Amino acid sequence: MSTISAQAALLPTFSEVQKAHRRSDVLILDRHGELIHELRVDKTGRRLEWTKLKDVSPALVKAVLQSEDRRFYEHGGVDWKAVGAALIDRFFGSKTRGASTISMQVAVMVQRGGRPLGHKTFRQKWDQMAAARELEKSWKKDEILEAYLNLVSFRSELQGIAAASRGLFGKEPSGLDLKESCTLAALIRSPNALPAVVGQRAALLAQSLSPGEPGEAYRRTAIDALSRPYRLRPYLALAPQVAKILTAGAGQGELSAQTINSTLDLRLQRFALQSLRQQLDLLQGRHVGNGAVLVVDNATGNILAYVGNSGDSQVDGIVAKRQAGSTLKPFLYGLALEKRLLTTASVLDDTPLHISTERGIYMPHDYDHRPRGPVTVRTALSASLNIPAVRTQLLVGTEPFADRLRRVGFDLRRSAEFYGFSLALGTADVSLKELVNAYRCIARGGIVSPLHLTPGHSGRTLRAMDPKVAYLVSDILSDPGSRSVTFGLDNPLTTRYWTAVKTGTSKDMRDNWCIGFSRRYTVGVWVGNLSGDPMWNVSGVSGAAPVWLEVMNYLHGNVRSAPPPRPRGVVAARVPAGHGEAERGELFLAGTEPPSVPAARPAGEAWHIARIAYPPDGTIIVIDPDIPEPNQRVFFETENEAPGLKWRLNGELLPPGEEGRRWAPRVGRYELALVDNGGKVQDAVSFEVRGQNQ
Repeated sequence: MSTISAQAALLPTFSEVQKAHRRSDVLILDRHGELIHELRVDKTGRRLEWTKLKDVSPALVKAVLQSEDRRFYEHGGVDWKAVGAALIDRFFGSKTRGASTISMQVAVMVQRGGRPLGHKTFRQKWDQMAAARELEKSWKKDEILEAYLNLVSFRSELQGIAAASRGLFGKEPSGLDLKESCTLAALIRSPNALPAVVGQRAALLAQSLSPGEPGEAYRRTAIDALSRPYRLRPYLALAPQVAKILTAGAGQGELSAQTINSTLDLRLQRFALQSLRQQLDLLQGRHVGNGAVLVVDNATGNILAYVGNSGDSQVDGIVAKRQAGSTLKPFLYGLALEKRLLTTASVLDDTPLHISTERGIYMPHDYDHRPRGPVTVRTALSASLNIPAVRTQLLVGTEPFADRLRRVGFDLRRSAEFYGFSLALGTADVSLKELVNAYRCIARGGIVSPLHLTPGHSGRTLRAMDPKVAYLVSDILSDPGSRSVTFGLDNPLTTRYWTAVKTGTSKDMRDNWCIGFSRRYTVGVWVGNLSGDPMWNVSGVSGAAPVWLEVMNYLHGNVRSAPPPRPRGVVAARVPAGHGEAERGELFLAGTEPPSVPAARPAGEAWHIARIAYPPDGTIIVIDPDIPEPNQRVFFETENEAPGLKWRLNGELLPPGEEGRRWAPRVGRYELALVDNGGKVQDAVSFEVRGQNQ
């Protein structure tokens, strides 16, 4: 085989070179194919996307051709005039001028992986000329020039015109002016020359392009650009922890894929991050510095938003282990219900408790240090009372409770004995990811399956809870009336659509959680300090809950969330008044309802609390003076209405029936409540009526 034939065999096509080009970073795409994060994985060089010649500034093309190959469009791969001039210079001992054409340099680049040879023997030079001539036969001139601009090194690790333009001048190659173009062209022959030397070369290049051109501006442009570290910022970097997970083990060209599809949603990810940062800004005076948000799709387990932390830290708050606080209580009460040791209406004693242990006397207390005496299981769980939770753990046993937690996905690395009776109050270290998936298990009727960051997974499923118990726990966590014992009716846990939610605060206020789900999504939020320092007077409602509410409202802007249907085996019955509660309806596992009271509803019919549909909470109503007063009415509307409900406005009951619903507005602030026959509040909203000029 001749030398020329051998060279031709080594040359790839332009298309092959273009396809083989690899960025030094990987693009993480969201579920819709939109860019959500860029992450560098190759440390050998800084390369960006392949740039087409039509997207390069004409000024740069002009400067590069003037500096490197003035007769590029005239020769066939070898500039014989330049070769002759170089030979004459060598013969007379003058400073040797370069004779390598752009085609010759590209021929070496594409054969040897992107870098031209250093000092070459005559034989090597001749082979390079032969390869360049063969290249010109199969490649177009513009293709050769385009490849050159994408493969050549400009400065330090900056390879290709896209990286050089963005890194040194913060702009795309199409926007380069002549001064910037001369700087980049001057770098090609000596990429790591001193800024002053490059500046001088840039000035001389400008003068060769336009005789008489003053060179000071060109020198200054080069010196300014090269005297500071280059800055190559990613277009988008919204999911650093996800990018790290999806590219784990990649580097030095190991990752062949230039893009990775994820399950994330770009807009939701951005909204969750912004909501978290805004809440942390509001908490600045309370020594709260960090947070994390995780959003998953209940049906698929796909992770839709993964905000590992609120700042630049590399710590991943989604998987970091923290004390769980009260977030484990639903699984404790669920186990007690499943074992039929308790019902939702069982009464627990919320008074001081003293338990003898090997370590001394254990004395749990409620968050507000106000024991409430006898309370029902529904109130104890929804109001997050601590003493009843410990009493419940005494009933079910610590070991069975720990086993239940492991079954729903918590990685408890210590024995049940290590945690003791404080396990009910969340002394175990858990992650936000574990919490969210465990609550998703409740939302799915007791089914556990893995969470996913990449599409197309199904995963192994496991029955971890009785579906009837999961329904009862969901119903309790969605009950704003029972929750009001601790949190009041006006709190960030109450939504205008069906959700079930729980907060938790660890010992010394080091960790603050809010985990909850709707029919379609589960959202978990943690706030605290990555350092482990305690916060100052921050509870679940004031810390994590506002972010949870913002994200949930975003998710359900156009998506309804109705209560889940009641499964067979769950019955409704009336519970007589007692222990500070009026006669009410309650849900039971079939066979555990009060024997003297028949089930009130047929199996399969949903049981849930009525809600106010209009006016929405926070509504502002303006009286119109042009409308006759008798014609101005506000119609109070309900959702899921049950018999016997009444309206109460600013503490006063309104007339029953249609008369009470049609209310004549008067200027002022109002609290509207929907109450049952026993006076128990089912739902409440606040609204304001203003005059025309207010």
